[in-house]
Amino acid sequence: MDDNARREYWRKNLTLMAVLLVIWALVSFGAGILFVDALNEVTFLGFPLGFWFAQQGSIIVFVILIAVYVWRMDRLDAEYGVEEYEGEVHHS
Repeated sequence: MDDNARREYWRKNLTLMAVLLVIWALVSFGAGILFVDALNEVTFLGFPLGFWFAQQGSIIVFVILIAVYVWRMDRLDAEYGVEEYEGEVHHS
């Protein structure tokens, strides 16, 4: 992979991480702290929604974001020819 491709790969990787971290921050900090009073007006499975987001929702969203990151990075690796096969990294 040449320097331009390497830079583009890392730019896309960092952009993906930034977007996912912003989503995680909005869900965990925003829904669990900033908007908790408004969200507590709604109940989810018998619990106030703000409480639910602070306790379980942000963790569930975090796990989903990890899965999205793995899926997108697999596609990005394939696009740039740096896929992993059985624990080995192959560079095209």
